[in-house]
Amino acid sequence: MDDFLLALRAAAEPTRLRILALAARGAFCVSEFTEILGQSQPRLSRHLRLLHEAGLLERLREGVNAWFALPEGERGRLVRDILAHLPGKDPVLEADSRQAVRVLAERARVASDRFRRQGADWDEMRALDLPAAAVETAVLAALPHTIERVLDIGTGTGRLLELLAPRVRAALGVDASQAMLALARARLARAGLSHCTVRQADMYRLALPDGGFDAAVLQMVLHHAEDPALVLAEAARMLRPRGTLVVVDLAAHGRDDVRARLAHRWPGFDDSGMARMLRGAGLHPIPAASVPGPLDTLIWVATKPGDTPGTTTSQPTEERQFA
Repeated sequence: MDDFLLALRAAAEPTRLRILALAARGAFCVSEFTEILGQSQPRLSRHLRLLHEAGLLERLREGVNAWFALPEGERGRLVRDILAHLPGKDPVLEADSRQAVRVLAERARVASDRFRRQGADWDEMRALDLPAAAVETAVLAALPHTIERVLDIGTGTGRLLELLAPRVRAALGVDASQAMLALARARLARAGLSHCTVRQADMYRLALPDGGFDAAVLQMVLHHAEDPALVLAEAARMLRPRGTLVVVDLAAHGRDDVRARLAHRWPGFDDSGMARMLRGAGLHPIPAASVPGPLDTLIWVATKPGDTPGTTTSQPTEERQFA
């Protein structure tokens, strides 16, 4: 009875319930819990210690890191029974889930052998042996020749900012990964691109004013998103009237090995499904451009409606293909 009451008391606290809900997805280390939950490491360490002492979390030592996961057996079943009574649509838990997906994708990215070897030259297109040069050419062709302000969401190592630099007055890249931002800053500083900057931001809640950009790009980002439609809606919010959004992502595929190796949440997207999400975000999409490769890459262009009555956007119907 005493052990059972100790376990219930340990779980009966909001942050600790959030920790247990995350641990039900798999093992996380302290720094990952800190990043997902947005709380200080000392505070989370105390919660983790209480949950471990109550038998609700298993602590696994791996080198300098300690990983926490749900235990096997009776205590693990108790935790899952408690979690089963949590509301299915709780906004806090849903936000935690989205952050956890991003952290898991970042873990897979940093663990990549190619990332460790190439550093700032790494990007996911090259990790998948996609025709990066052809994709980059297609992205540049999809954007206006001159742009006042452009936003690169999920900028990674800043490669796209470097490509766009000669065509923009100002460019901002955002990424949730501090490791990627450090590489991006080094790349931009080395090239002397002072009009291109980067900052840490959550792609679901960009702390930026509405309509601040003439163009925005999401390159190889959406397949990591728990809620792609929400990301597209936030990107659309960033655009000025008649602004352009370019989305680059994998075409729908059945490669489970790719999803496992790089922690993809989605196996690519088809043209019709992406078009529905873009329209749902209030944008006017045109059919995707296709870049063939080991995995085909699709490039969608969508525009935000203008603020002038009667303004229309032409929508060609033929699919474009770049060799």
